[in-house]
Amino acid sequence: MKRTSAVVVTAGAVLSAGAFAAPAQAATVKAPSIAAKGGFVMNNGSGKTLFTKAADTRRSTGSTTKIMTARVVLAQKNLNLKSKVTIQKAYSDYIVSKGASSARLIVGDKVTVGQLLYGLMLPSGCDAAYALADKFGSGSTRAARVKSFIGKMNATAKSLGLKNTHFDSFDGIGHGANYSTPRDLTKLASSAMKYSTFRNVVKTKSTTQKVTMKSGGYRNMSWTNTNTLLGSYKGAIGLKTGSGPEAKYCLVFAATRGGKTVIGTVLTSSSVANRTADAKKLMDYGFKK
Repeated sequence: MKRTSAVVVTAGAVLSAGAFAAPAQAATVKAPSIAAKGGFVMNNGSGKTLFTKAADTRRSTGSTTKIMTARVVLAQKNLNLKSKVTIQKAYSDYIVSKGASSARLIVGDKVTVGQLLYGLMLPSGCDAAYALADKFGSGSTRAARVKSFIGKMNATAKSLGLKNTHFDSFDGIGHGANYSTPRDLTKLASSAMKYSTFRNVVKTKSTTQKVTMKSGGYRNMSWTNTNTLLGSYKGAIGLKTGSGPEAKYCLVFAATRGGKTVIGTVLTSSSVANRTADAKKLMDYGFKK
């Protein structure tokens, strides 16, 4: 009698274990639905694709273009981040004429290249982008230097194998031929994140930088990052927002949890709130995959 009972208990245990095991085996993580027209996420360590939505469809990129602006600067030989750039009236006039996002750089101030990278990536300063293009392009005129710099952006895209990417501006305010894809922008961001200076800049929520005035004195410039994932999403380490009439709302994002980094892009989302929600959904999904 005791023996039979033992068999029943054992069978029950087996049945019970089976009941618990079955859902675990069947469980799959459902891909999220996002408002953005295009999206892509990958494991930054392995390069493995984790999510795609129209990942290779070319779209306007807005200020996510500035990732390439920074990438070109950081790749310069013998780069001196402490080298000073005098802010020209042309940069200020450009901001006004385009109604562009600004780092509020002041004509005559001397700002270091390192500081310009913060002004470029945090408040998304198109004036900072112009200053960097003027500094690192080559040519005897400002127009020639800007053209040269944009040429470097496209040469870098080609060298990185970004086949669906083209730039016709240094800041994303394009002239009809400034485009990329979620997959290409993610690959670009992954490449940029190999530079420690870039990583340090894009993870910064806000900064105050002391710049040299024309008079020789100093002023403090304070910049806040437009990327609200920093501080609101656990493990967020960047990366760059973008927006525009054609681009709508874009975001290149990255986060690290438990030694795993996921990195991705959403393009043409319908609002600031939705692009942030899209990015959070995709990172949550990426960490589960």
